[in-house]
Amino acid sequence: MEGAILVTGAAGFVGSHVVDLLVERGHGVRAVDALLPAAHREQPDYLNPEAEWLEGDLRDAAVAERAVEGAAAVCHQAAMVGLGVDLGDLPEYVGNNDYATAQLLRALAAGGFAGRLVLASSMVVYGEGRYACPEHGVVAPGPRMAADLDAGRFEPPCPRCGRPLEPGTVPEDAALDPRNVYAATKVAQEHLCAAYSRETGVPVTALRYHNVYGPRMPRDTPYAGVASIFRSAFAAGRAPRVFEDGGQRRDFVHVRDVARANVLALTAPEPVPGAFNVASGTPRTVLEMARALAAACGAPPEAEPRVTGEWRAGDVRHVVASPELAATRLGFRAQEDFAAGMEEFAAAPLRD
Repeated sequence: MEGAILVTGAAGFVGSHVVDLLVERGHGVRAVDALLPAAHREQPDYLNPEAEWLEGDLRDAAVAERAVEGAAAVCHQAAMVGLGVDLGDLPEYVGNNDYATAQLLRALAAGGFAGRLVLASSMVVYGEGRYACPEHGVVAPGPRMAADLDAGRFEPPCPRCGRPLEPGTVPEDAALDPRNVYAATKVAQEHLCAAYSRETGVPVTALRYHNVYGPRMPRDTPYAGVASIFRSAFAAGRAPRVFEDGGQRRDFVHVRDVARANVLALTAPEPVPGAFNVASGTPRTVLEMARALAAACGAPPEAEPRVTGEWRAGDVRHVVASPELAATRLGFRAQEDFAAGMEEFAAAPLRD
């Protein structure tokens, strides 16, 4: 591939691993990051010196134009993640995720970009995962009600008969149903990129990450993932608080696997457009993950995970994915062992 591959959000959790893997495989890399205080309290010490680094905010049209100049392919990782604090975060999420993406796409179109675009999307676009009712088959449950959550009724019922549902794996052709601000911005990113692709013919691959964990995760903030929140608690000698009853099912996928999925999409002999789940294929409950991390951290009994029954607005109960389309089309299957990954994560420093 001639020319550099542009990686946005390149100093971040996933982006930095993508940069490292591209450099390792001999690709030229232009790396751009705004180093926003919400994500980086200080400049990370792991930035790959073999990449060309550009510090700047993609919301600035001049930065976007400089970033895309001469790019052979684009890996768009830059985004605010997590549930955030409250609706006061809404403008920042929309600005950093959607307006920045719009500026990037405008710059690519203006510059006649003819490569391929890989977008970091998320399983949050699905809302709740795939459910089946014994009577009505596959159904889409509505948002969970506060009264039910307060009463400890965490499982969503069938919207037609109220019976318990059986959770399953969600495929890429499931209807999108964002249930919080972050999710809405990720759906918008996918739609913006799809519109850009239709107008320009540039192939777009959207990788819907499931719960990513591993080295370089940020410390415990409202914008961090559940694994880093638990890891921060263990590091401080505190028992992590496991919300609801801990039975929420997720798919925890190692960041090196996620980086490999990106590099496959960026460097396949021919572009592989479409949306793909990036997942391990092995669902676990949040409590199972917390206990595995506790064992890896050597947490004392007083720091064992504590189920609290608390809940967060905008959270979903179960969302796990089928990894088969990514395996068939991209040649991607997760390789990292969960137990070994937890051991590594337990010992790795968290990002400031």
